[in-house]
Amino acid sequence: MSEVLIYMRSSPRILILLAAVLMSTNLLRAQSPTGSAGKTAPDILLFKNGEKLMGELQSATASSVTFKSEMAGVVTVDWGKVQELQTSQSFAVVPKGVTLDRADESAKVAKGPITVRDNKVEITTQQGAPQQVPVADLSNVVNATAFGNAFRRQSFFSNWKGGATLGIALTEATQKNQTVTSALNMVRTVPAESWLNLRSRTTLDFNQAYGKLTQPGVSSIKTDVLHGAVEQDWYLNPRLFAFGRAVFDHSFSQGLDLQQKYGGGLGFIVLKGVKSELDFKASMEYIDQRFQNASLNQQLIGSSFSETYTKTFVHNILFNEQAGITPTWNNTSAYSAFATADLTFPVYHHFGLTIGALDTFLNNPPPTFKKNSFQLTIGATYSF
Repeated sequence: MSEVLIYMRSSPRILILLAAVLMSTNLLRAQSPTGSAGKTAPDILLFKNGEKLMGELQSATASSVTFKSEMAGVVTVDWGKVQELQTSQSFAVVPKGVTLDRADESAKVAKGPITVRDNKVEITTQQGAPQQVPVADLSNVVNATAFGNAFRRQSFFSNWKGGATLGIALTEATQKNQTVTSALNMVRTVPAESWLNLRSRTTLDFNQAYGKLTQPGVSSIKTDVLHGAVEQDWYLNPRLFAFGRAVFDHSFSQGLDLQQKYGGGLGFIVLKGVKSELDFKASMEYIDQRFQNASLNQQLIGSSFSETYTKTFVHNILFNEQAGITPTWNNTSAYSAFATADLTFPVYHHFGLTIGALDTFLNNPPPTFKKNSFQLTIGATYSF
């Protein structure tokens, strides 16, 4: 140790170098926006009435800004109420008219910390002088990291959203009755971000009801109804899309072993909002019907006309509804129809309560079977 001290005293250059390193380190710490604790400095939202929120900017459009703070939670306010907004994190500012349909178009979007005042967004970029965009010309303001991730290739097994529902009823007495109802609804959109135009969408739907009633000296009564569908949509523009799908139905109560439908067509988004969407679809279908009585089996060519409506109410209550009819052209009496609806109430985190119904109509069931089949599902739902 003494030798080191002697060497340092005899080498003033070493002392000068160490002092410079210490000074530069302290200067960087003082200038760092994260501070000594390693935490990101909060964004600041100042209202015209003098109130101030500190937290994180979530997103913004030409009409409003969404901000999250520890005290107020997530709030969405009109720009007309905002005096100033400052962020420490980087954001991508997308002007109107920039479609971002290709990944290379993202390079044209300015990114950096932003300041909003006098109805103008100023972006402090690393490339040069700050850029300005009028608030009225905004399309979206998105976190820069999320913006970059949106253009990376995603695995088919990622970004699925939906829910699984299960309901069980048991009766143990002279009569024994077991009933199980289940449903699975999943959707994957590409890209997953709502601020980008959709390129494709995949949906999976499954509904099932099984019940068995037994009583001494009496034949068992069974209920077995199943509906499954998979659909792939390809968007031709923000409102028009082509699709292909496969639908499978089994109904023991209608004497139907399996009905398979394969087809494709065009869909149009009639209504699209932040929390609601209404679609209409038309397609040509190949239908293969297999009954318990094999002599009634038939293959059909038909069309399908359907609509789909989704809406998110207050407190994130989710409503889904679909209905459609399939006329058949080589046997006009073999048409069918369906209607389904479900309402999901959030309860705790990912868990909720779902009430759903599925009604199917088959105009040509075997003799003694009813044309209509109704299925009600009430159970616990896990959303993901």
